[in-house]
Amino acid sequence: MHAPYDVSVPLLLLFIIVPILELLIIGQVADVLGLPLTLLILFGDGVIGAWLVKREGRRAWDALRLALREGRWPGDEGALVVFGGALLLTPGFLTDVVGLLSMMPPSRALIARQLQSRVLPAGVGQHLGRRGSGRQGGRARPGEVLDVEVLSIEPDDDDSSDGVNPSKT
Repeated sequence: MHAPYDVSVPLLLLFIIVPILELLIIGQVADVLGLPLTLLILFGDGVIGAWLVKREGRRAWDALRLALREGRWPGDEGALVVFGGALLLTPGFLTDVVGLLSMMPPSRALIARQLQSRVLPAGVGQHLGRRGSGRQGGRARPGEVLDVEVLSIEPDDDDSSDGVNPSKT
């Protein structure tokens, strides 16, 4: 079956264009600051990026575990932490800026909302955390879809049957 949108061409262009842009930017910075200082900045950038990945990654992991334990939708921010961390560990100034934006909580929340509004159709994702939450009894929330199994108990003259006829609706 053919996918509705083929992402191979944009990804291919991304993997060609981004490294070229990174080399151009590194060359421009090296012209202004000198090669040794530029390399030192890039190395320091990687060290800071690794520290941020460790710190924010741990927080994202803890938030994910808490959300799952509480039966809530964990959100998309954990994926942005991983994405941002990978970009911070990649040498280059452009990827570092995008990586930092993906790692910092205020901009990460903004990016997550923007991605969700562009990727998911309207209304999708609002009730995703409710399934399997362990909630029992009570009424269904408006718009909530319940997956139920209906049992009909009928008196039966035959003692070999337990009288329960499950049927899925």
